[in-house]
Formats: sequence, C-alpha cells, structure tokens
Amino acid sequence: MTDDSDDKPWLLGRLALGLGLALQASEDFRDLEGQAEYAESAGVPMPSVLAPLASATMVLSGIGIALWKRPRAATVAAAGFLATVTMTMHDFWNADEDDRSGERLAFFGNLAMFGGVLLALKRAFSQK
Repeated sequence: MTDDSDDKPWLLGRLALGLGLALQASEDFRDLEGQAEYAESAGVPMPSVLAPLASATMVLSGIGIALWKRPRAATVAAAGFLATVTMTMHDFWNADEDDRSGERLAFFGNLAMFGGVLLALKRAFSQK
C-alpha cells in the first residue's frame, strides 16, 4: 500500500466519507423495530434480520474506509449496500406524495455517498 500521509485532501475526504457512513448507519440502531418495519414496507425479505445486518455492514464499512483498513472489502461492501438500498428503499418516484420529498432527499444523499465510495474503491484497487 502507498503512504497517503502527505495527501491531506484524500485523508480528510476519506475520514469524512467513512465516518459519515458509519455514523449515519449507527443511527439505525436507535430504532431497530422501526427500521425493520420500513424495510418490510419496501418488500425486503426477513426485515428483522436483514435491516440490522445491513446497518452493521455499513458501520463496519465506514470504519474501514475511515481508517483505510481492508479498503477493498470496505469499499466493495459500501458500494454494494448503497447501490442496492438507494434504488430499493428510496425510490421516490414510487413514493406517496407525503413521503416523496424525504425519499428524494435520501436518494440524492445516498447517490452522493455512492460517488464518494466509488472514488475510494478506485483508489483501493489501484494500490498494491
């Protein structure tokens, strides 16, 4: 692996992305029942198992990105999570009028995080 200690923008961006992902996902654990209900409403199978598992995966991925530990696994997991969740859980184009604005905001927030994760993924796989 290369030494990124002199690349301050990369370090700050990586910390912001990783911590943002981990901290946002950790919020899910404040209301696991609500998260499972939300996942169930989107048609997720076994929502009481998969919703906390997805949140835990995202917390670990975010920490991995922030600390740049096992970066390939962390970025692939985060990218897979965001690609799947963004399209299935935040499909604002199918949402009720009351929910559309919040789902649109979540969709575009996830899209921005996905872009950051793709940049990190490129770096993770370009390092030896």
